[in-house]
Amino acid sequence: MPKAPLSDRIDQGRGITPADIVLKGGRVFDLITGDLVATDVAICGDTIVGVFGDYSGRVEIDVTGKILVPGFIDTHLHIESSLVTPFEFDRCVSPHGVTTAICDPHEIANVCGLTGIGYFLEASSRTLMDIRVNLSSCVPSTHMETTGARLEAADLVPLMHHPRVIGLAEFMNYPGVLHKDPGCMAKLEAFEGRHIDGHAPLLRGNDLNGYIAAGIRTEHEATTYDEGLEKLRKGMRVLIREGSVSKDLHALAPLLTERHAPYLCLCTDDRNPLDIAEHGHLDYLIRTAIALGAQPLATYRAASLSAAEAFGLKDRGLIAPGKRADIVVIDTLEDCHVARVFTGGGEITAANFAARAVIPPVARHSVKAPPIKARHFRTGGNRVETPVIGIVPGKIITPHLTFDIAPQDGDKRPDIARDLVKIAVIERYGLNGNVATGFVQGFGLQRGAIGSTVCHDHHNIAIVGVDYDDMALAANRLGQIEGGFVVVEGGRVLAELALPVAGLMSLKSFEEVHDDLVKLRAAAKSLGVVLEEPFLQLAFLCLPVIPHLKITDHGMVDVDRFEVMP
Repeated sequence: MPKAPLSDRIDQGRGITPADIVLKGGRVFDLITGDLVATDVAICGDTIVGVFGDYSGRVEIDVTGKILVPGFIDTHLHIESSLVTPFEFDRCVSPHGVTTAICDPHEIANVCGLTGIGYFLEASSRTLMDIRVNLSSCVPSTHMETTGARLEAADLVPLMHHPRVIGLAEFMNYPGVLHKDPGCMAKLEAFEGRHIDGHAPLLRGNDLNGYIAAGIRTEHEATTYDEGLEKLRKGMRVLIREGSVSKDLHALAPLLTERHAPYLCLCTDDRNPLDIAEHGHLDYLIRTAIALGAQPLATYRAASLSAAEAFGLKDRGLIAPGKRADIVVIDTLEDCHVARVFTGGGEITAANFAARAVIPPVARHSVKAPPIKARHFRTGGNRVETPVIGIVPGKIITPHLTFDIAPQDGDKRPDIARDLVKIAVIERYGLNGNVATGFVQGFGLQRGAIGSTVCHDHHNIAIVGVDYDDMALAANRLGQIEGGFVVVEGGRVLAELALPVAGLMSLKSFEEVHDDLVKLRAAAKSLGVVLEEPFLQLAFLCLPVIPHLKITDHGMVDVDRFEVMP
C-alpha cells in the first residue's frame, strides 16, 4: 500500500475518520511488555495508526481467536540460494510471515558483478515483501578462486545511498581485515559509520576484537554457545542461523533469553524450497526455538523488533502507531502457524502476487567451461599422505583430514571402502581453464557423480564422484543446461535442475523447483549419498573463508593458513 497523507494518518489514528483497514477480534502480542492484549488494529495506507482501542474501518477483517505479531525479518540471506528469482522467493517465503528480507546478492555478483546487484535492486522495488540489500563486500571472497567479476570499493560507493541499500554485506575475508589488506581497508573506510555485516567463523580473543574494531556490527557464523556469548559480550549482534546446511539453532537456543534478545536476530542464510515446503522459514525457526525452551517473548523479539533495531529499520518491528503495517496473524505463539500476512498494509494474496510487474532475468549463458574429459579428474603426485575434506552434517565447517592414498598408474583413485571420493572444481567463466581435484569424505557415494554450479562463492562447477566418465558427463551437462544440479550414473543423467539465471536460479515456479529437488535428492540417495542436503553441502566445500579445508579452482585451500596447498 502507498504511504497515506500525514493528515489522514493523524485523523484515522485518533478515530475521527474510519481507518482504511481494521483488524478486529484478535490479540496483539506486545513485544514491550510481553502481554497478549485484545485490541483492534487500525491501518492507514502502509502504516499502523491505532492499537489498544476500538476502531471502525472502511474495510474490517475478522481475526477473532488469532494472535497478531510483527512481521518477521530475515536478517541475512542469499536469495539466490533459494534457487528461484526474487519474485518467486517473494511468493514462496512471505506466506510464512517474512515481511522483510535483508539480502546479500554476492552469489550473482560473483558471476556478473554490478549487473547482478542492479537486478536485485530493481526487483526489490516490485516485490510484496520488503527486500533490502547489503552491498556485496567480497567479490571474490579471496584471492584463491576465479570469479566472473571483481568489485572494489569504487564500484560499491555509488550505490551506497540507494533507497534499498542498508550498508555493506558480510565481510567474509576476515584474514584480509586483520592483516589490513588494501582492498579490504578501502571498503571498510568507505562504509565507516554505516552498517557493516560480519562473517568470522571461530574467530575469538583479540583477533575478534580487532575485527569488531573495524566497524563490523553483526555476525551470523557463531556455531557454539560460547562463541555466540563472546561475540555478544563484545557488542556484536548475533544472528542465529538455521539454513538448509548450516544448522546452528540447537546450539545457540540457550542464548535466546529475554536478557539477550535485544541483541539477537534470526536468519536463514541459505534455505531451499524443499526445506521451506517441508519445514517452513522463519516460522520454523520460531517454533523450533520455543520447543527448545526459548521464551516466546525473546524469540518473537529476535524475529522482528531486535532485527529492526540491529539494521536501523526504525519504522518496523512492533505493532504500534507509526510503524509499517507488517503484521502476521498466527494461531498460537508456540506453533507459529501463519494464517494471514500483511506487508506494508496490503495482504499477501495470490491476486496481489499476480499484479506485480516482474523484470527480465540477467546473466544467461554464463557457464562457458570447455569440454571436460575423464582424464581431467586424475590426481597426480607421489606423496601417499593426502589431505581430505571432512564433512560434519549440519555444519559448513569442514575438518582437515589426512589419509594415505597410494597412486596407481600416476593417479590417486577414489576409495569407496573408506568413503574417499573425488571432488573437482572446474573454472566455468572461460578465463583460465583451471581444473582442481582433491578428496572428500562424508558423502557415502558408491557410484556415479553429482555436480553443481552453486559453488560458494565463485560458483564454478563442482563435481563429486567415483567414476571419471560420469564426472565428465555431469560437468558437460551443466554447461548444456546453463548451470544447475545434476545426478549421473552409468553414462546417463538420472535427474537434473536447470538454473539458467547466472547458473544459480531457476526460471520455474518454486513449486516446480521443489518437485525437481525431490527427484534430485532421491537420485543422489540411489547412488549411496547419505547427506540430507548434498548439493548445498557440496557448494560449501568450495568456500575458502570457512575453516578448515576447502577446494577452489586454484586447488586445495588450507583456510587456517589462508593459502593454497602446494
